[in-house]
Amino acid sequence: MTERAQLVELLKKKSVRFGAFTLASGATSDLYIDARLTTMSPEGLALIGPLALSTIRRMRWNADSIGGLTLGADPIAYAASFASTMSPPLLRAFTVRKEPKEHGTRKLIEGPFKPGDRVVVVEDVVTSGASALRAIDAVREAGGEVVGVVALVDRHEGGTEKIKTAGYSLITLVEGEELRAR
Repeated sequence: MTERAQLVELLKKKSVRFGAFTLASGATSDLYIDARLTTMSPEGLALIGPLALSTIRRMRWNADSIGGLTLGADPIAYAASFASTMSPPLLRAFTVRKEPKEHGTRKLIEGPFKPGDRVVVVEDVVTSGASALRAIDAVREAGGEVVGVVALVDRHEGGTEKIKTAGYSLITLVEGEELRAR
């Protein structure tokens, strides 16, 4: 079984629930994906890091850093960054806060992000695209150049189109429909 197929099965086992759910976007769905149950597991991190990194390199985005809106993007960005230590060049990970800190440096972006970085923005589950676009805005305001977006799962509910309309390439590791198959 390929690593990607293993990831699909792991998501189905750990993260997928069927029922009646209200999503963060406000939409309702019979499919709920709590990606963190996979992305924060040891086996999920071990699969996601190399898959995300190889996707970024296949796209030839030549990124310096990777990150997105906390909390969903964090483990994916950290896993890809760690995977880069085994296959340089290194990819630094960062986190975009939902609100700037109220003390200290009052930063919105935490970690080794640098102005001028070529950045891949991460999203765990794309529904409306709002989280990725919010992270893109933060990166651009801090002086970064967004070269692409990597999503763990795309629900195909309009978010991908919004991200692409805003001028960004988006690549997903798993399609939402793959998680419906039992």
